[in-house]
Amino acid sequence: MKRLMVCVFITLLIGCSYSPEREDRGRYIADHSHRYSTNQDIDSVRFLVLHYTALNDQRSLRALTGGKVSAHYLIPSQPKYKNQEPIIFQLVPESQRAWHAGKSEWNGYQNLNHGSIGIEIVNCGFKRQFIKTEWCLYHPSQIDAVIRLAKDIIQRYQIKAVNIVGHSDIAPLRKQDPGPVFPWQLLYEQGIGAWPDDVTVNRHLAGRAPDMPATVASIQKVLSLYGYNIPQTGLLDNATRQTIQAFQMHFRPSNISGMPDAETEAIALALLEKYQNVQ
Repeated sequence: MKRLMVCVFITLLIGCSYSPEREDRGRYIADHSHRYSTNQDIDSVRFLVLHYTALNDQRSLRALTGGKVSAHYLIPSQPKYKNQEPIIFQLVPESQRAWHAGKSEWNGYQNLNHGSIGIEIVNCGFKRQFIKTEWCLYHPSQIDAVIRLAKDIIQRYQIKAVNIVGHSDIAPLRKQDPGPVFPWQLLYEQGIGAWPDDVTVNRHLAGRAPDMPATVASIQKVLSLYGYNIPQTGLLDNATRQTIQAFQMHFRPSNISGMPDAETEAIALALLEKYQNVQ
């Protein structure tokens, strides 16, 4: 009888410690307690798209599980940890489409919902202070969670560095997330995404001042070759400026004026040389 009671106690203990709604993936824990219903299969995964929600935790969960938008993963404002692993909400199975990209294009591929995994990060986006825009910082634990999750996804689907993008990269006329304070360079240093080499950037600057104007047609051409959907008119129209700004938010967040300057051109040329074999 005593042995039986011990066995029952152990069984109950194991049962209480196991949660079918949480899946330990080694680097992080996927929490399946909140789900978005979808029944459309995804095409082969080629892209990883990063977003901010512009909402708090509660509203982010509500918006991504009960409305017309969704994402595969949601990273809370300050993720909880268990056994030193961040807990991340998985809202949509990776085998199914999530509605996070909307009207979008990258490298000639349109409507990226068909072939991408979307990660939403709880962040307020930005605040207007008179004429100044203040961008909301990301919590270090969020970036840790992004790195762990992204590494896992990239490894499993062999996603190319140039195809790890922000929402603003694939929809620059509509979106600004994840914004200029998102640490793309830090992610690159962790093996995630693309980043230019300083030596190559300086070579393409060729002695020009960084803020020296570059020709609009040249910027349009090089950004199009890298992957952006940008007009090829030679005119600095609104669509061109917004696309240049999206590029700058990703690769030169210190100056996101949207103006076609020498440094922007040099960074884009350095990226092409490194990732698209265009010299």
